Amino acid sequence: MKFFFFPVLFLFLSVSLFAQERQYSTTNKEAIKYFALANQSLDDHLYDDAAEQLLKAIDEDKKFIEAHAQLADLYRREWKYKQAVEQYREVITLNPDFNEFIYFKLADCEIHLAQYTQADQHLEKYLTSNDPQAQNRVSAQKLLKDCKFSLNALQHPVPFKPVNLGPEINTADDEYFPAITADENILIFTRKINNNEDFYQSVKMDGKWQTATYLSDRINSVFNEGALSLSQDGKVIFFTGCNRPDGLGRCDIYITQKKGNNWSKPYDVSPPVNTAGWESQPSISSDGRTLYFVSNRKGGYGGYDIWKSTLTEKGWSEPENLGPDINTAYDEQSPFIHPDDSTLYFCSNGWPGMGGKDLFISRLDKDGKWQKPENLGYPINSSGDENGLTLTANGTNAFFSSNNLNGAGGFDIYTFELPKSVRPHKVTYVKGTVNDAVTGQPLESAVEIIDLEKNTPVYQDYSSADHGDFLATLTTGRNYGLNISKDGYLFYSANFSLIGREDKNPFNIAVLLQPIAVGNKVILKNIFFDTNKSDIKDESKPELQKLIDFLSLNPTVHIEISGHTDNVGSDQFNQTLSENRAKAVYQYLLTTGINADRLVYKGYGETQPIASNDTDDDRSRNRRTEFKIMAK
Repeated sequence: MKFFFFPVLFLFLSVSLFAQERQYSTTNKEAIKYFALANQSLDDHLYDDAAEQLLKAIDEDKKFIEAHAQLADLYRREWKYKQAVEQYREVITLNPDFNEFIYFKLADCEIHLAQYTQADQHLEKYLTSNDPQAQNRVSAQKLLKDCKFSLNALQHPVPFKPVNLGPEINTADDEYFPAITADENILIFTRKINNNEDFYQSVKMDGKWQTATYLSDRINSVFNEGALSLSQDGKVIFFTGCNRPDGLGRCDIYITQKKGNNWSKPYDVSPPVNTAGWESQPSISSDGRTLYFVSNRKGGYGGYDIWKSTLTEKGWSEPENLGPDINTAYDEQSPFIHPDDSTLYFCSNGWPGMGGKDLFISRLDKDGKWQKPENLGYPINSSGDENGLTLTANGTNAFFSSNNLNGAGGFDIYTFELPKSVRPHKVTYVKGTVNDAVTGQPLESAVEIIDLEKNTPVYQDYSSADHGDFLATLTTGRNYGLNISKDGYLFYSANFSLIGREDKNPFNIAVLLQPIAVGNKVILKNIFFDTNKSDIKDESKPELQKLIDFLSLNPTVHIEISGHTDNVGSDQFNQTLSENRAKAVYQYLLTTGINADRLVYKGYGETQPIASNDTDDDRSRNRRTEFKIMAK
């Protein structure tokens, strides 16, 4: 597939190979006259005229080698590879030693036509020649690797069953660059009408995509908008805008945020991300703090490279090239960082592939280094260009665009099940709403999710003011603590354990924040102890810090810290254990400077269960630490 948003680089030598004053393979004056006219048309960039004149030259003398070679070069330049192959082969038939570079150009065309066996033979032939151009030989060796890879890939196809998204999404116009939310209910993509690119959106209802609608006049314009990255909750879009009057370069990266039912006016990402050059094709990490993008700025490895920038307190950091394990001397484009934040998909014509741009996957190793890219395989990749791949959060299904699958017309958007070997780490999500427990009104509240082992935030945002909703992705294999807070309210605590539960379904929660009032309680779900012990585990520190912050922000509040157990063991043992655990939290708070006059602690043993003690899950709910407002 070819995308209109990408610059196209031709591996093409000038078609004007032949000086007019030389000994031709023909003595036919009419043929030579047409050949000379064709060269003049080529100099004037009148390619259709040149083709017509070259065909006339060949009609005058079908053995006119130079005319065949010139016409082949012209067809190759215009991506008419089948016609070019016919002409190159005619040259070789007439004179196998006419020009060694003919074999290289013929092989290049054959690769585009998936004629890998023939291309392999012609590249081997060329590499035995004495062409002094070192760069040509480097390019030939690269194409030979493509041939070897392709011949092997054809023998080991991967599962690939693309499904057209249907008339609600696809039209006779071009649709491409799809992006989807974590809950798979919103799809935003680019549609090209009369050479203008705008964003459209479709919403899924009852499992079916609804007819796509124009996204927003605040984003779409008379200029081109494309190559978007959608936050997992569907509230932030990073996109590429070209030739906009407020831009810094030819193409810049912009941001827009959803406000209620509309979108804010886009603003460009400030330097050092955007420059006077070309920045495009953004992909934002799930935590919104790392931006991957494509640029041809200085410091790269050649062509277009993938870079990243991290959001800091001072703004976006100086972009960092992803390095030679991702970027090559050719082009790497259309990055997509999966919500697991450790699996990157992109397209490249530099790594061995099927020809043109292929889709690749790279994973971060335990040391934070990108591993050598892996080709997604045939027939996902073909002899044409593949790019613009995005995935669902769960990593099962991929979305892409193609004009080769008999769709509605032009480029259509398709989905397919990604082979298991090239899927990312499993990711689920937590989707929730936050409301006032008394009035029921939605609340704009701070939402933070922390990796408890690393004590680092993986999500920091606010629930929306109009609906109180939020959505955050979670990578399996880790434990997370959720904290929701708002001034004037008790905070909310939750725990999501995804260790050993690879198939975890999404979490849907409805949070009712309690006002700060005497008698109201909070269960501290992320304070942990070893079995039958009262030593606080390190994973509890983020939750304890939230409690410290709450007490610091509300200096007149007095609380009781309470410990509770299940009914396993003797009453006396449980009573003592619960009291010791409450005391441990009490003493921890004292070490941070909280006044002892504001704190009391008490153990309740098994006397105040909040669930039955019939199952392991219910017993774990009863084993808890709480605090209660005693006075304001």
